[in-house]
Amino acid sequence: MIETSYWSSARARSIPKRMTGTLLVAASFVVFALAIYLASKKARLRYTLLNGTLPNSWIKIFKKDFPRFFELPEDLQKPLGGIAQVLAAEKNFEACGGLEEITEEMLALICIQAALPIMRLPNHRFYPELKSILVYPTAFRDGGRRRFGLHEEKRDGATLGESWQTGSIILSWESVIAGGRNADDGMNVTIHEFAHQLDQINGTDGVPILKNRDAYRQWAKVFERNYEELVEEVNDGKGPEPLIDPYGATNPAEFFAVASETFFEEAGELAEEHPDLYEQLKKFYHLDPVSWGNNRATQ
Repeated sequence: MIETSYWSSARARSIPKRMTGTLLVAASFVVFALAIYLASKKARLRYTLLNGTLPNSWIKIFKKDFPRFFELPEDLQKPLGGIAQVLAAEKNFEACGGLEEITEEMLALICIQAALPIMRLPNHRFYPELKSILVYPTAFRDGGRRRFGLHEEKRDGATLGESWQTGSIILSWESVIAGGRNADDGMNVTIHEFAHQLDQINGTDGVPILKNRDAYRQWAKVFERNYEELVEEVNDGKGPEPLIDPYGATNPAEFFAVASETFFEEAGELAEEHPDLYEQLKKFYHLDPVSWGNNRATQ
C-alpha cells in the first residue's frame, strides 16, 4: 500500500513537469510564429512604401523646404522617396527641448535627407543600428556626454546634432531646415549625423563597411592622405579656407562625416580639388552628385 501510494504520488508529481515542458514548447512556437508574422508584415509594408508614390503633402513640403528633390534624376526620386517613407515608418521620433510634437513636415524633411546617403547603398538595411531620432527646436545642450557634434557650432555650450553608438541621433530642427533649403553650402547636419551612423555599424573610425580588401586598402590610402592634408592646413592657419570643413580635422570619423557632407553639397568642387576622395565616396555611395546639376524637373 505504501509502495503504491509512493508510485502514485511520484506519477502525480511528474505530470506538471511534462505539462510544463509542453507549455514551453507551445510558447516557443507562438513566439516564433509571431516573430515570422511581424517580420513578414514589416517586409510587406517596406515593399508597399518603396514601390508607392509620395503623399501630396510631402511633395508640397519638398517644394518649400527641399527643392533639391526635383533636381534629382527621375530614376533617383522614386527610391529616395520610398526609403524616406520607410525610415518615417520604422524609426522612433521624439520631440525634445520644449518641442511640442513631431509634425509631418519634420518627419518628411528629416527622412528625405537621411535617405540620401543610402539611396543606392547596397545592403544598407535602413540604418540597422538606429532606433530613435530626437529632435530639438534649436541648438541643444549635451553636457559633454556624447561623442559626436557638428562643426563645433555651439551656442552657449549647445550644439546642433550628434550621433550616438547606442542607436540614437539628435538633431536641431532649425539646422535640419537650413540643410534642406540650402543644398550647396557644404553644410548639412542631417547628412553628417547619418553618415556617422553608417560608420558606427562596424566601429567608429571613419571607415564604413566596404565590399572587399582592395576597397579597404584604397580607402585607407586616399582618406589618410586627404585627412592629414586637412589637419596640416588647419594647423598651419594660412591660406584660404579649405573646401572640406576644418571640423573634419578633429579625427578620421569626423573627416568621413564632413567629407560626406561636401560630397552631397559641393560635389563639383570636391571632384575638382580632391578627385581621388570624390572617387572613393562615389564608389561607396554608388552615386555621382556632379551629374545632378542640370536635372531640375517641373513640378
